[in-house]
Amino acid sequence: LERLIFDESLTLLNASYSLNHLTTSQSLTEAQVHEILSSYLLLFELGHKANLSDSRTHQMMKQRAAKAGGNWPTLVKFEQDAVADYKQTGALDTEFYAYQETSRIMENLASGYGKWQNSECVNMKQALMDLSDGSGRVATNKFYSQSATADYHFSESLEYLRHVGALDESNPKNPRVRIANYMAGPSNCIATSSYYSVCCISECEGLMNQLEAKVQAPSAAPERLLSLVKDMSSSSVAAGRQLPTAMADRLHFIAERHGGEVPLHGRLFAQWLHHAFPNECPYPEIAQDASVLTPSHWLDKKVAAADRKELATATASAAESDAELAWTDEELLHVHPARSARARSTLGSLVRVAMQLAMLFGLFRVALSSWHSASGSHMGLSGLEKAKKFDLPF
Repeated sequence: LERLIFDESLTLLNASYSLNHLTTSQSLTEAQVHEILSSYLLLFELGHKANLSDSRTHQMMKQRAAKAGGNWPTLVKFEQDAVADYKQTGALDTEFYAYQETSRIMENLASGYGKWQNSECVNMKQALMDLSDGSGRVATNKFYSQSATADYHFSESLEYLRHVGALDESNPKNPRVRIANYMAGPSNCIATSSYYSVCCISECEGLMNQLEAKVQAPSAAPERLLSLVKDMSSSSVAAGRQLPTAMADRLHFIAERHGGEVPLHGRLFAQWLHHAFPNECPYPEIAQDASVLTPSHWLDKKVAAADRKELATATASAAESDAELAWTDEELLHVHPARSARARSTLGSLVRVAMQLAMLFGLFRVALSSWHSASGSHMGLSGLEKAKKFDLPF
């Protein structure tokens, strides 16, 4: 897979040479390398919509992007830093860049692009949090009513938000957008290739990695999880907090359903973790069709400006927050449920006893065989026939 991804990147790099009227056999100046790599990043961001052969249109797009500003200056800075980093490695023997050098810089750009573009996700998340009441959700009227000077104008339809699990309709009079689910949605995948999409980095995955490293088991007692989670921090939650009683009760409820321990990779714990870190961990909606989680499924399915204005005013009078913890009892386990500690202990004891018995039978059989060999020299035929009666049916 890594080879296929690299080959696809080389296709874009070769097209970048052609779109800038250069050939891969030429040695390039640093200025030409910057043009090649900025073209590569532009094609990479366009994904399947990129035109790899129309040089005139491509150059016009680069000029418009440079004049418009927006994300283009940061994209160019990212490319320039990659070239500077390569020069510092001492791998460049001359002031000119052969195709081999350019392809190595391109590979570094491709591997580092995800982390670099995540800064945009961080800024977008903060903008949504500024619209929230602290619950990790934004009222739809605020979501759609951004001013003309705002950095972000959200245009995803209610259908999209509903299908990707980002629309909280537990209170029909006050539908709200879940920040964590929205950030994890396919509309925020900046670039898409034939093999992968570059989307916002999941902060919740980092939190789960911390829990897994400390628990080192597929399940844990609710008291242990409560102790661990209260001392964990995220970009919006400080460590050392006191979790509400309702949260502790919910965790014990999950444990009761599973023999005293909470499965770490079940839907109910994911739901609990969403309420513990509402800005980082998505609410675990169950998608009926996996295709709704792909960027291509939602191409051109945006809300028109007139409709967005209507949505912005439709719920303006609704209540800002709900006191009740949104919760459903539906469970979904991705692996077989873990046995309780007592069950594991009992099973382990039975296995040890069985192994010890097998070893004793093995020793007995070896001893019996040795006895047959030792006594065979002075046994008559009748003795041999009698000895067969002692043979065990192994």
